[in-house]
Amino acid sequence: MRPTKLSKLELQILEALWAHGKASIREIQEAFPEPRPAYTTIQTTVYRLEGKQTVRRVRKIGNADIFEPLVARDVTRHKLLDEILSFFGGKAQPMMAQLAEAGKLTLADVRELEKTIQKLDKGKAK
Repeated sequence: MRPTKLSKLELQILEALWAHGKASIREIQEAFPEPRPAYTTIQTTVYRLEGKQTVRRVRKIGNADIFEPLVARDVTRHKLLDEILSFFGGKAQPMMAQLAEAGKLTLADVRELEKTIQKLDKGKAK
């Protein structure tokens, strides 16, 4: 399957499905904070995701179709991260500098990241 670009709303819908496992359009809509997108907006976007083969209908309860994600959260995050990194020449350092300049990356974040990298390095050494 060809990598699919996902909009912000599509990613938010997938987050709701990943959190619930399976959900109706109404349940997906209720997972959004106020002010929520309109029911029909969620419905149209879910159908678009179905066309992209990232969600599927698993059953029908009354008039409500129940959907589940077909893509894993971690796979989707990796694809999105690769896409973002491509804007920075595939390198993490310029991206991290941009995050720091924007106030989105703190020294505490860097220290936690360092711990994570050290754990990963220890795991590779075994």
